[in-house]
Amino acid sequence: MNARVLVQTVLICCALLSPASSFAAGDRDAAPVPPRLEIPQAARATPDFDVERATEAYLETLSPEARRRGDAYFEGQYWLTLVDWAWTLAVAALLLGGGRMSRLRDAVRRRIRRAGLVDLVTLAAILIVSALLMLPLALWEGYFREHAYGMSNQTLGAFLGDWAKGLAVSVLLAAPALAAIYAVVRRAPKTWWLWGSALATLFLTFAIVIGPVFIAPLFNKYQKLEASPLRDEILSLARSERVPASDVYWFDASRQTKRISANVSGFAGTMRISLNDNLLRRSPRETVLAVLGHEMGHYVLGHVPESIVDFSLVLLAGLAFVHFGFERALRRFGARWGVESLADAAGWPLAAALLATFFLLATPVTNGIIRSNEAEADAFGLASIGQPDGFAYAAVQLSEYRKMRPGRLEEIVFYDHPSGYDRIRRAMEYKAEHLAEAAARERAAAVDAP
Repeated sequence: MNARVLVQTVLICCALLSPASSFAAGDRDAAPVPPRLEIPQAARATPDFDVERATEAYLETLSPEARRRGDAYFEGQYWLTLVDWAWTLAVAALLLGGGRMSRLRDAVRRRIRRAGLVDLVTLAAILIVSALLMLPLALWEGYFREHAYGMSNQTLGAFLGDWAKGLAVSVLLAAPALAAIYAVVRRAPKTWWLWGSALATLFLTFAIVIGPVFIAPLFNKYQKLEASPLRDEILSLARSERVPASDVYWFDASRQTKRISANVSGFAGTMRISLNDNLLRRSPRETVLAVLGHEMGHYVLGHVPESIVDFSLVLLAGLAFVHFGFERALRRFGARWGVESLADAAGWPLAAALLATFFLLATPVTNGIIRSNEAEADAFGLASIGQPDGFAYAAVQLSEYRKMRPGRLEEIVFYDHPSGYDRIRRAMEYKAEHLAEAAARERAAAVDAP
């Protein structure tokens, strides 16, 4: 239907830890200076340190109003998941109704003879039209709702500009990939979903390779982090963990959002360590290091290639779902739509609606895969950096857009990261096991305090 459905797996593979926080606006062309870490009294490394009391102390740094606002934002996304799916189905019905897509295909065929080019042009047109039909929902979710919760810095014009760039990138990537899959459908109509999933996996890998260098800079300005003790610590950690990155970059995410984020992204020669300016401006040094330790954990533990494999299997199941569902729908509605067969690019809205349905049903599976990797990266970051309070502080910052204490079933279905409570408690458990080291760090920090 729209490019978002097709590239969902790319986003799943690439989106690792992205905690959120507000920040004080400043000079976006100068690297921000992190604030100092404030450890709650009950979470300090004293002889009577208690894990549960320390966990609650971090949770109590949030006001009741802040907790309610974060919970409401996150719970609202449960309904938006259903709204996205229903809107996708409605757009598919609108595009297919009255044979609109078959007329578009026929118009392209009158001008172009080669089947592959007919598919490419038809698919590009469908992606653009469907994205325009999805724009009202995108505006609500990405602009008005974000502003309502105080999480966006963008003007409407800037949002629409980024949306247009995203659409252009999606069409340039998705239309050729889809056209290649349609070519496979024509050559192997019974087993195309096997070969199609292999092609989709190649597409995912390609997108991950080019993303940090060629796509991300279209939306934000990337600059090398100037020489500083923080930069030296990050690069020292990278060397110790054999992360092949020679520089650290920061980017101006504050032009769009108030969320903090960092990533270790790319593959082979495109590997890059990146932090956004919100993280540098709003989070203390210990939290920046904790977040980077987590992100490097994804690289060291091989989560990107592992995720590509995992989600290629999920996509394989999704394409099989499309294969069997498409034929049944075509037998019932094909004459009305003018769609000739599964190999007809005019039927892409139906295929995408089926994919959207599959991914909706597979939400607990996909979230579970990601959540498992996130928990592993959390453990790696704690062990490699040894900053449990910085890690707990990051988990508190997540509360702006994540519910801190979900129910067990709620977490299984809707969470693609461990809950804030779980992350803070694990950090405090680590601190309890390394109390002498934590006490030494706190004494050194007190001596260094101005």
